[in-house]
Amino acid sequence: MNITVYCGSNPGADPRFCEAAEQLGAWIAAGGHCLVYGGSSVGLMGAVSRAALAAGGRVEGVEPRFFIDAGVAQHDLTRLHVVETMGQRKALMIELGDAFVALPGGVGTLEEISEIMSRIRLRMGPARCHLLNLGGFYDPLAQLLHAMAGQGFLDDYELERICFPATVEELEALLAEDALALAAAGGKRPREPYCPEALPGNRG
Repeated sequence: MNITVYCGSNPGADPRFCEAAEQLGAWIAAGGHCLVYGGSSVGLMGAVSRAALAAGGRVEGVEPRFFIDAGVAQHDLTRLHVVETMGQRKALMIELGDAFVALPGGVGTLEEISEIMSRIRLRMGPARCHLLNLGGFYDPLAQLLHAMAGQGFLDDYELERICFPATVEELEALLAEDALALAAAGGKRPREPYCPEALPGNRG
């Protein structure tokens, strides 16, 4: 299974973030999965990729050329996809991924996982996504999503499929379930066909 991981290009203030990134990278490799990530060698991106590589895992990076020119690309990746724009990077990371994870990060990480949440709402696949809520990092976002639901902009379908595991172990258990679902679907990312009638505002 290809696991797309979005995360910060900085390590963050809490040392647990880097530890979690390293633990997840090692788990991805140990399970025979492939890490898909933003291609950089810095911050949490560097931590998760180096851990996966050190454990013998496959790692594919997607990096805009201007970041490579700036010298922040990770070396020794299984494959580095070079793109020209941030939009191309985001699209290719979605195309390559089977499961989607957000570790702590900034506005770039939030933008990337928000696209996945939108795809879940539109039934475009994937079936769900995971935001590692280490130390309550994503509590404000979870509260915002519930506020959206309270105002009729989301429903239980979406809320149930936007997961906030509190530990790496909980995240790994969810990803193991995703791998089983992928295998049951014949290796194709499970998705539901787009159905406008399924959206809350279009229900009779």
